Amino acid sequence: MPGTEQTRIRRAALPLTDQTSLDPLMDRIGDARYVLLGEASHGTADYYQVRDVLTRRLIEEKGFSFVAVEGDWPDCQAVHCSVVAAPGAPEDPARVLADFRRWPTWMWGNTDVAAFTRWLRRHNEQLPPERRVGFYGLDVYSLWESLHAVLEHLREHDPERVDDALEAYRCFEPYAEDPESYAVAARLAPEGCEPQVLSLLTELRRTAGRAGSPDGSLAEFAARQNAEVLAGAERYYRAMLEGGPESWNIRDRHMTDTLDRLMEHHGPGAKAVVWEHNTHIGDARATDMADTGMVSVGQLMRERHMGKGVVLVGFGSYSGTVVAADAWGGVPRVMDVPPARTGSLEDLLHAALSGERALFVFPHVQFQRPPTSGRGEWFHEEHGHRAIGVVYRPGYERLGNYVPTVLAERYDAFCHLDRTRALTPLRPMAAESREQQTWPAGV
Repeated sequence: MPGTEQTRIRRAALPLTDQTSLDPLMDRIGDARYVLLGEASHGTADYYQVRDVLTRRLIEEKGFSFVAVEGDWPDCQAVHCSVVAAPGAPEDPARVLADFRRWPTWMWGNTDVAAFTRWLRRHNEQLPPERRVGFYGLDVYSLWESLHAVLEHLREHDPERVDDALEAYRCFEPYAEDPESYAVAARLAPEGCEPQVLSLLTELRRTAGRAGSPDGSLAEFAARQNAEVLAGAERYYRAMLEGGPESWNIRDRHMTDTLDRLMEHHGPGAKAVVWEHNTHIGDARATDMADTGMVSVGQLMRERHMGKGVVLVGFGSYSGTVVAADAWGGVPRVMDVPPARTGSLEDLLHAALSGERALFVFPHVQFQRPPTSGRGEWFHEEHGHRAIGVVYRPGYERLGNYVPTVLAERYDAFCHLDRTRALTPLRPMAAESREQQTWPAGV
């Protein structure tokens, strides 16, 4: 790499050594209402730890309202109840996290998330209930869990509407909670269970609309959200076997719609922190994902809410260790992450910074498509940017795991952590799930 490019990288780099070194990023965030924090893998402790520090500052200094993560709504609702000290909820959020069952459990059932949620519980206990900071899941996978949650809610709060939920339940019942079986069957009957699901969702949307103030309507909101998950998951699993971008797009649009509903639920002035993989929080238009028709949460948030302030923060590292599995549903283990591929973004930063950690905050740019490479700055040139999912095979590094990226258009800021360490799960994990992966593997 030319020395002049190394010099430019060093000049743009801000030392990342402690929480005060995040001050330039806090200034860049300013009054933004949406801050999306990424990760280059789901099994790396350092990404969680930096997000933890930044999120605490956003909550304490800028009044952010909730944290939304790449997790299932029902599981994360249990964490939410613990961190807001809801009556009857476990006092220690780590107990809830350790009970997560959906593979990959280490994404949220790990010591770093436990440390953050314990802090959040302590923070919330000093606040009145209406000002407590929430913790929610955005994802779409929990079809059966959400269906059971809707049934339980209606039996307790609205028994006259149980029949609508039972219609959906009976439709899904033959598939024994196996999404692949349902997806295969839906090929023969393209409607699948969609009519029953939409009927249930329509009724719950109407009920949620009558629920009253946000502070008193969490039960109704959660029931409606579980119905939204049910509808999204039904579409996702029907699209899953077809290949192409459709199942990915269903998932990212669902997560974005969920974020919008949460903002509405929290009322005017609400602010959201999002924790997801780089492939979700980055703007897909600045990568080759756009070439195949894929969208991302970051792209959709910019398109919908740029006027309210949207800040996307990416993460990456040159080498280290990670928790991942060799195959979907496999037993996870700590793996070595080899040095980044020559010429990749991570390789360029490692060489220029001599292994030091750094923060980059990029100028505001008007997004253009195709990506505006060739502007003379390294962060406006396209480079491969590593993406590790829950499925990872280090031996294939030379063949995959890199997303062509124009860095300053994909993110507003970037944290280069150089060498990173695997996270520590809260409990031993086994291969249990039969869920299917989507591109990139498992993110």
